[in-house]
Amino acid sequence: MWRLPLAEDSVMEMGCMWMRRLQARASSVLHNHPSMPISPPLTNRYSAHVSFSSLEPSVLPRSMKLSLSYLSFPSPNTRFLSISSSLPHSFSASDGVVDAVPEMGSKILLKGMRYPQLEQWVQSHGFRPGQALMLWKRLYGNNIWAHNIDELEGLNKDFKKVLGERAEFRALSVEDILTASDRTRKILFRLDDGMVIETVVIPCDRGRTTVCVSSQVGCAMNCQFCYTGRMGLKRHLTTAEIVEQVVFAQRLLTSEVGPITNVVFMGMGEPLQNIDSVIQAAEIMVDDQGLHLSPRKVTVSTSGLVPQLRRFLHESNCALAVSLNATTDEVRNWIMPINRKYNLHLLLDTLREGLRSKHNYKVLFEYVMLAGVNDSFDDAKRLIDLVQGIPCKINLIEFNPHCGSLFRPSSIENMIKFRNILAEARCTVFLRKSRGDDQMAACGQLGKPGAIEAPLLRIPEQFQRAVNA
Repeated sequence: MWRLPLAEDSVMEMGCMWMRRLQARASSVLHNHPSMPISPPLTNRYSAHVSFSSLEPSVLPRSMKLSLSYLSFPSPNTRFLSISSSLPHSFSASDGVVDAVPEMGSKILLKGMRYPQLEQWVQSHGFRPGQALMLWKRLYGNNIWAHNIDELEGLNKDFKKVLGERAEFRALSVEDILTASDRTRKILFRLDDGMVIETVVIPCDRGRTTVCVSSQVGCAMNCQFCYTGRMGLKRHLTTAEIVEQVVFAQRLLTSEVGPITNVVFMGMGEPLQNIDSVIQAAEIMVDDQGLHLSPRKVTVSTSGLVPQLRRFLHESNCALAVSLNATTDEVRNWIMPINRKYNLHLLLDTLREGLRSKHNYKVLFEYVMLAGVNDSFDDAKRLIDLVQGIPCKINLIEFNPHCGSLFRPSSIENMIKFRNILAEARCTVFLRKSRGDDQMAACGQLGKPGAIEAPLLRIPEQFQRAVNA
């Protein structure tokens, strides 16, 4: 639902215009009313978060159905034109302009809202803000992580009744939990539309437990070493579907592995391609009254979508990881096709510029070690030059083999030598061993490709011997 504050005498005129145009020309709204702000959306069966400044008519499907209502919320002096739409489950715009958010029937998904939105929704039903705070704490804090009405002890009885009728607590259902030999857990979640996503919980002996969350079903980036990339992109996850992965991990596994201390957006998908839902989910995770994670303990990873990267550095205080994996454009164009649009020079210069306004902030570079491809000592020396002027840490990651790739992991001996070259140049560098690989839960192993897979790209001639060895 889009809620647009309008002058009272323009409501009927705008209403008629929208009713005449089933294929909505939403860009005309901003053209006709350039000063109108867009407030956080309420919801109907589907909610669409819209940036009117960049929305083009071609983004909207012809099957879109519009309905109009005249509201006097939140105050009698403010009029709104309320435009609600019914969007197909699979609809999404590649540039993130419109993001369809599925709901459970006509009920609102509580975990899809930031606290100000939840407070507004609670007040719209005639209850005080204190009830919103109590609900928020029971959803995310106090070791409750509520999944139903019965777990909302202390809330107003009438408010609980409203919640039972108009709100939904859960966006996911647990399909299976697999336990690896190193105690890593892979949780398979079934979504409302029947699709499946995977979340990994990684316990550590030092008292840290990390949840690796997915942000999409599949991935469009087609990184050649990643099993998820074989799937292609099915759809974005909603805010609620992302947040609930962490909430479920808390509920299911805290007693076994300890409290969740870290969240990494390194599961299925390219997080910054779904940036609206990812930023909102991260904001919920770090809320002081909610899951209360430190922003530095919530890390969002990207393959290098430069425009969204700029926005993330501007809007979010959470940590950033960049999947680098090559020291030349030739190699990165092959193993990470996104580099053909945003090359190394542009990516790294964007980071240098964006980090100038960040205080005590370091980006994490992820570097998957592929034998004979990106693990030479010349690569190590080039990597040192590439990261000059960027406050950073570097993770050297073991490649985790899978049936969708021809690459081989670098030897431990070679990884150590590579690390030592970086360390001698005063880079902060770590070796990261595989976790959960015997259950296909390790980095780059998530997902299940279907009958149609993303293409494997042509191997450059100079690397054919290394790949085919």
